[in-house]
Order: sequence, then structure tokens, then C-alpha cells
Amino acid sequence: MELEKTVAELARRVEVLEAEAEIRRVQARYMFLCDTPCPEFGVRDDDHRIDLIMQLYTDDAVWEGVGEYYDGQFGRAEGAAAIRAHFEAFWGQKRDPALLLNAHYLTSEQIRVDGAEATGQWIHVQPWLFSDGKALLRSSRLNNAFRKEGGTWKITRTRTENVFIAPLAADWVSDHPTASVLMRP
Repeated sequence: MELEKTVAELARRVEVLEAEAEIRRVQARYMFLCDTPCPEFGVRDDDHRIDLIMQLYTDDAVWEGVGEYYDGQFGRAEGAAAIRAHFEAFWGQKRDPALLLNAHYLTSEQIRVDGAEATGQWIHVQPWLFSDGKALLRSSRLNNAFRKEGGTWKITRTRTENVFIAPLAADWVSDHPTASVLMRP
């Protein structure tokens, strides 16, 4: 009987570790797909990028910016159609100056798994570089939720709050790619 309890407890712990690893991959892939230039090989355009991002979300998911800075900038998108519209507004409109570089760095990870649901917190930092030479460094806290559906972990909530935005000198970066070839076979 003691052996059965030990095996059951080990199986539960392995499930939690596997869930944490999969949630980490889902969150990292989301950030990876949001990078500019998009480093995932084979992404044809921003519409395709949005399709890939939406595969990471549940149909009833929520994406929201909170806090004194992000409330007005991002607001709240509830459901897959609204979240898609949020991303289409970001990538669908070509802006002047154009965004040349945007890379997401995740840190301070905390993942908590409870059966088929989980939450995760991160801090992310991202440099931005625009075609007019302006640049900034942005940092946000993420408080996200996940659910396992059909054997796959998906995002049910993306919640982001500004930590800081800092201007960077125009010459802070000397070289950057116009396209990523990292994942090319």
C-alpha cells in the first residue's frame, strides 16, 4: 500500500512538472511570435503570425492591460474574436515610424498548477527600435492563466501591467536584422 501511495505521489509530481514545462513553452512561444522581426521560420506575414498566436488561446480567453498606464492603452479584449481584433489593430496597421525591432525577455517566473488549470507570473523587458531612430525599453508584469483542453495547455488570460518605459539613445543598437533566419531548416 505504501508503494502505491509513493507511485501515485510521484505520478502527480511528474504531471505538475510536465504542466509547468508546457506552460513555460506556451508563454515563451507567445512572446517569440510577438517579436519583430518574427523569428519563427515560415511565418508568411502578420495575419499568419496572428493565426499562430490565436492557436495558443482558448475561445473564452481574456487579454487585458491593467493599471494606470495600460488601462487606456490596451483595455480589455474578451473572447477569441476580440483578442484577434486587438492583435490585428497592432500589426494590421502599418505605422510611421515603423517598428524595426522588438524582443521579449521573460524573467521572475512563477507557475502554479492546480489540476487542469494554472497561473503564471513573469516580468518581461523588451527593447523597441523604430525606423526614425527612436528607441525605448519597456517592462511589464504578466499575470496569466492557463487551462488544459484536449491534452494541450492554452492561455485563458493574458493580463499585463506596466512597470516602466524608458527612452533609449538613438544609437543604443548598432546592428539588427531586417528578417530572422534563426529557425530556417
